[in-house]
Amino acid sequence: MSSKIRGVVPPLAIPLKDGELDVPSLERHINRMIEAGLDGLFVSGSTGEVAFSTAERRAQIQREAVRIVDGRIPLLVGVIDTETERVIENIKAVEEIGGATGVVATAPFYALGGETEVEKHFRLLKENTSLELWAYDIPVCVHTKLSPDLLMRLGRDGIIDGVKDSSGDDVAFRWLCLANEAAGHPMQLLTGHEVVVDGAYMSGADGSVPGLANVDPEGYVRQWQAYERRDWETVRSEQDRLAELMRIVQVKGVAGFGAGVGAFKAALHLLGVFDSPEMPRPVAALEGDNVEHVASVLRGVGLLS
Repeated sequence: MSSKIRGVVPPLAIPLKDGELDVPSLERHINRMIEAGLDGLFVSGSTGEVAFSTAERRAQIQREAVRIVDGRIPLLVGVIDTETERVIENIKAVEEIGGATGVVATAPFYALGGETEVEKHFRLLKENTSLELWAYDIPVCVHTKLSPDLLMRLGRDGIIDGVKDSSGDDVAFRWLCLANEAAGHPMQLLTGHEVVVDGAYMSGADGSVPGLANVDPEGYVRQWQAYERRDWETVRSEQDRLAELMRIVQVKGVAGFGAGVGAFKAALHLLGVFDSPEMPRPVAALEGDNVEHVASVLRGVGLLS
């Protein structure tokens, strides 16, 4: 097994104020999650606004995260970009800053190719880094599904150390877990599916990367600890509660990133973690009845009095 990262590894949500990184809120947020017992952090993922961040902003977020974490837990850093050469540039920038355990990359997503090109992409990335390399399977954003066969070839050959599966394809994930175990577990497999983490654990996942853990890290930590004890009733009951909490994203008149991450930020603002629910341009923060909806859900699961 090439990676030791397992457990709850949330994609870090990013606080903004007046268009700038809100460092005091970020520090409060990271320390809150580490104190909840998280096993790692994924910086510059989808929840972490990687698609909205300039190279300068990515570097600033990594530097601050490395400083705040101070070696307490592992850090994965997203190097997500359109094509191979750009991803390699991002990898070099991550290595120059330092402090990362591994980098996380998707398939290319502009000049789309087939599985041959995607496989070569990951092999070229591995040739250009000594850090752990994680594959991020998120076809809704990159329009390419990373097949279990492809991932197993890369894992057996030591090209990738782990997979963050946000495909929503529970059948393919189950097959991947079975194949990974049969091959001696060459990769760590983490699910990014907030609402059915219990099912992924039953399939053999090594942990989770839930954006919702920004809001309720304790709940996902309790679930993981119950899984390690094989206390399946607690795993299920925690998931039921977290599924209810995920209803914060069911806002009106807002879709996609604005609804999902917008709800996470609204919740963190209501909980006093973020000073502002500000979103990256051109996305608007939730307001009015939608904020009240988020507050109502938080009250319903006992997070807000």
